[in-house]
Amino acid sequence: MSDRLTRIAIVSSDRCKPKKCRQECKKSCPVVKTGKLCIEVSPASKIAFISEELCIGCGICVKKCPFEAIQIINLPKDLDKDTTHRYGPNTFKLHRLPVPRPGQVLGLVGTNGIGKSTALKVLAGKLKPNLGRFKNPPDWQEILTHFRGSELQNYFTRILEDNLKAIIKPQYVDHIPKAVQGNVGQVLDQKDERDMKSQLCADLELNQVIDRNVGDLSGGELQRFAIAVVAVQHAEIYMFDEPSSYLDVKQRLKAAQVVRSLLRANSYVIVVEHDLSVLDYLSDFICCLYGKPGAYGVVTLPFSVREGINIFLAGFVPTENLRFRDESLTFKVAETPQESAEEIETYARYKYPTMTKTQGNFKLRVIEGEFTDSQIVVMLGENGTGKTTFIRMLAGLLKPDTTEGSDVEIPEFNVSYKPQKISPKFQSTVRNLLHQKIRDSYMHPQFVSDVMKPLLIEQLMDQEVVNLSGGELQRVALCLCLGKPADIYLIDEPSAYLDSEQRIVASKVIKRFILHAKKTAFVVEHDFIMATYLADRVIVYEGKPSIDCIANTPQSLLSGMNLFLSHLDITFRRDPTNFRPRINKLDSTKDREQKNAGSYYYLDD
Repeated sequence: MSDRLTRIAIVSSDRCKPKKCRQECKKSCPVVKTGKLCIEVSPASKIAFISEELCIGCGICVKKCPFEAIQIINLPKDLDKDTTHRYGPNTFKLHRLPVPRPGQVLGLVGTNGIGKSTALKVLAGKLKPNLGRFKNPPDWQEILTHFRGSELQNYFTRILEDNLKAIIKPQYVDHIPKAVQGNVGQVLDQKDERDMKSQLCADLELNQVIDRNVGDLSGGELQRFAIAVVAVQHAEIYMFDEPSSYLDVKQRLKAAQVVRSLLRANSYVIVVEHDLSVLDYLSDFICCLYGKPGAYGVVTLPFSVREGINIFLAGFVPTENLRFRDESLTFKVAETPQESAEEIETYARYKYPTMTKTQGNFKLRVIEGEFTDSQIVVMLGENGTGKTTFIRMLAGLLKPDTTEGSDVEIPEFNVSYKPQKISPKFQSTVRNLLHQKIRDSYMHPQFVSDVMKPLLIEQLMDQEVVNLSGGELQRVALCLCLGKPADIYLIDEPSAYLDSEQRIVASKVIKRFILHAKKTAFVVEHDFIMATYLADRVIVYEGKPSIDCIANTPQSLLSGMNLFLSHLDITFRRDPTNFRPRINKLDSTKDREQKNAGSYYYLDD
């Protein structure tokens, strides 16, 4: 046995069921046959135990396990001495840590289940790193010796000696009402240590809900409230776990400015974010995390913002000469076949009339427009401008107002709708759900290869729908929506809960499906990178949110983006390597140049 342990065994606790199988893993293991206890399963044990020291990495147990509960992973050679934390035997393992720097914002990017939240807990001092020794955890003296010579040594020393206060804004803001009682204003008053309450309420648009109970807030309001609660407190370490979910583009930028306003010469700000354009806008430098979700995660050295995001998208870390993803992700927008005039005749065209809809105090006016099949129309606008209302009018779920005795006729469309909020009520497995709802599609080889494989639905087939995480539910909902035969697919916020990698995969799936099936999709999306990747045409919403809004007629990506960004007062450029949109820093030379020229959105550099 070499002195380096370069292999880890992961046994999934929710899949391993020793009482329901013949313990094939143990029976088939060649090491067990030689009389060594490489795999142990006793009648009393809830889950199999695999000894990583004795395992020879043959992988027979992986193939034999009927529940696919085992993974044996060979790690890169030098990682073992870098283990930061491991929860227990055969569980997730985190290697290295992100290195925060005082006075700068550190951004973390990586897929779900790769250890970002674990890293935040360790850096906040809420989880003591055990360096992989979960049986006899080291004391702080030894932990400090382990990080000797790195910036983390100073960081942990400061946490221990100066009693640094760390606050984390949690990832799942929907759980906040269970923990926090009272109304928004009172909670902020109790927490306000920096005398910043009125300023933050204005910045984060909380004045409208200041007297409401925390339990009555919507997702976006809860998110802004959570950011405000962290920002009014006085601390040395601020951490934000996914601050942009539920927020529209304008609110995302506001939140980013609030996060940056917390920087002081000796304070640390750390942000986990999946919207890459927002991450780009608010970070000073970036650590990528790679590995295998649920098995192990490795943190890279800090990179500059541009380089860090590009490394994540390329799937290759040059400093370690290591490829962690098979294909690189780029945003080269392919010219859709609709560009040429001869072909335009073959597309079916659809029109919808000018309509209005009044709901309570809110009035929406939709200006007439048309669309063709094989086309994706992205709706851009703030929250509360009536995007979902318009979608529901097209779907026939809402009737438009009648004007001067004439009924507004909307053409009859078969519609498949993925709502914004997904609440699972189905009491069975994902397999049964798909079988019941979209039987023909999910048996069809084309649908399986175009939609189900890339969205990784196979792994979820035997799980109960009610136990799925947010991101897993989102992928199943997308699969259901695209699997239902329809003329128009209405997809409301497909990026919610998905990590940056899954967002790009989901965009590709939607785009490919719509082109192949020759259908139309209307998509509501706040993640800029996804919106620009998907859009063939855009509908821009203008007006006062929740009061009086107008939905413009569909227009080209360039003119629509220009109009939308001019309202937000931001400009975009494109990255030369992978063509992703990047927000220009406010009042930078580039920002001023583009505003003077009136080109807020750049298609090509």
